[in-house]
Amino acid sequence: MNLMERLKEVLKQKDYKLTTQRKIIFDVFSEHGEKHLSPEEIYEIVKTSHPEIGLATVYRTLQIFDEIGMIKKMNFNDGCSRYELTDENESEHHSHLICTQCSKVIELEDEELESINEILEKEKKYNIKEYNIKFFGVCKDCTK
Repeated sequence: MNLMERLKEVLKQKDYKLTTQRKIIFDVFSEHGEKHLSPEEIYEIVKTSHPEIGLATVYRTLQIFDEIGMIKKMNFNDGCSRYELTDENESEHHSHLICTQCSKVIELEDEELESINEILEKEKKYNIKEYNIKFFGVCKDCTK
């Protein structure tokens, strides 16, 4: 099932309709899936081709998409919320590298962090359900 079909199905299950505005805003995630976009960045992308869609509509739509689990709200301590697509097959373990100069965000493969998770579960007898680790630093482009 592709992302748009999944969106339609989940919206229907939650008694929402797939409006034109929602489709357009969701298309931004499909086209920029690797990025962690703020509502303002999404609005700037949308308004170039659909100036009739306002910032308030973007905020309301993001709230609905987050509520139904199609996107996830992220906080990278930069003063604004950012959003990313969720993957129904992805675990709840999530880690990022965040550049403190340019705000670039890189998702980490969690294989190395899984060993820490296993150690905590064994040694501390703690059943970890989810983690979200953020590493703050300066990316290679800003270091130059």
